[in-house]
Amino acid sequence: MNYFIILAFVLFCYMSFWFVLSLVKKRNDVADVAWGLGFVLMTWISFYLSDDSGVRGLLVGILVSVWGLRLAWHIHARNKGKAEDYRYLAWRKEWGKWFYVRSYFQVYLLQGTLLFLIVTPVLLINRSAGANLGILDVLGVCLWVLGFLFESIGDAQLARFLKDPANKGKLMKRGLWAYSRHPNYFGEVTQWWGIGLMALAVPFGWFGLIGPITITFLILKVSGIPMLEKKLAEHPDFAEYKRTVRVLIPLPKKIL
Repeated sequence: MNYFIILAFVLFCYMSFWFVLSLVKKRNDVADVAWGLGFVLMTWISFYLSDDSGVRGLLVGILVSVWGLRLAWHIHARNKGKAEDYRYLAWRKEWGKWFYVRSYFQVYLLQGTLLFLIVTPVLLINRSAGANLGILDVLGVCLWVLGFLFESIGDAQLARFLKDPANKGKLMKRGLWAYSRHPNYFGEVTQWWGIGLMALAVPFGWFGLIGPITITFLILKVSGIPMLEKKLAEHPDFAEYKRTVRVLIPLPKKIL
């Protein structure tokens, strides 16, 4: 059977499993934990299915695993003991009797489709190792490390800020958050551009750029920054924060 068809079927089963789990748990935000773990699953199954992954495939597998497992654990720890995420709670009310049907298609299967697009550079790398490791791989790993530091440090700083009772009602504007309104999103995007760069070393690797392009578009225009900033706009300090701090790329404050 075709390599990509097998992977698509595995992903379909994986997302369907998480939908069933959401029914048992009675909370749809398990989909957020499934996100990072899904990349790890697809990476290693594609590695197993291919006989030509080589050192590049192994290296990318480690990078994706570190990213995906950290992200899944971070989201699990953030959600543990709390009510369902506000986005899903709003959809429960909005979708009414169609909530479960729309959840399956608009949350789980749609997320699986997007996951498949984003992980494309990894699938291409595992399908054909291409040339030996070279400058593109070095640059890609360096870019990935930069992104991982921004995402993990940004998440840790925000989690520490929110845990402190003294910060209740305050807006996070410290650390990396003083230079970017979303340093963790910057890190996530940067990591996938690093992997996309590595994919350019294999046949048809240019097609793998659909991965970083997709995640960048989603975060900038769809489900990442727009949804979060809509909620943050309710905070009285957000207008000034938005005026002086750039949305994604970390840079000194805007000159007034």
